Amino acid sequence: MAEASTGRRPAALLLRRWPTALAVASALLVMSGGAAGGFGELLLLLPLEYLAVAQVGRRGASWPVVGALTTVVMVAGLLDVAPVSTVLAGIALVLLVWGAIGGSPHGRAVFGVQAAGMIGFGALAAAGLLLEPEAGRYLVAAGWFLHGVWDFVHLKQNKVVSRSYAEWCGVLDLLVAAQLVFLL
Repeated sequence: MAEASTGRRPAALLLRRWPTALAVASALLVMSGGAAGGFGELLLLLPLEYLAVAQVGRRGASWPVVGALTTVVMVAGLLDVAPVSTVLAGIALVLLVWGAIGGSPHGRAVFGVQAAGMIGFGALAAAGLLLEPEAGRYLVAAGWFLHGVWDFVHLKQNKVVSRSYAEWCGVLDLLVAAQLVFLL
C-alpha cells in the first residue's frame, strides 16, 4: 500500500503545482520572442491584470481577465493601430478613473494598493523603454522581478487574484526577469 501511494505523490504534486508547470511552459514561449523592448511593454500588462480583477471584484475572474487582456495585446499588435503600451495605458487609465470615481468592490484600501502598483510598475516600464537599451533592459528586468514578488505577496495573502494565477504569474515573472538579466 505504501508503494502505491508513493508512486502517486509526484503526480499529485504536479497536479497541485500546475500553475508552476504552466508558468515554465509560458516562459519558454515568451522567451522564444527574445526582444527586450517587448518585455517593457508587457510589464504594463502585469499590474493591469491585478487592477482589472480588483475592479471586477471577483478573484475567479483572474484567468478570464488574463485571457481578455492577452487577446487585446495580440489584436493591438496585429492591427498596429497604436503601440501596445498606449493601448494598455489607456485601459489602465479607464480602470484608475473608474475606481477613483466609482469606487471598488473591495474598498478604497485594496483599490489604492492596486492603483499604486499600476502606477509604480507603469513608471518602471516607461523608464525602461525610454532609457538606452542596455540600462533599460535591467530596469525592465527589475520590474519583472519586483512584480514576481508582488505576485507571491498576493499568493501568501490570498487576496485580489486567484491563487493559481498569482503562482503562475510569480513564477513566470521571475523566469522572464532572469532571462532579461542573464540570457539577452
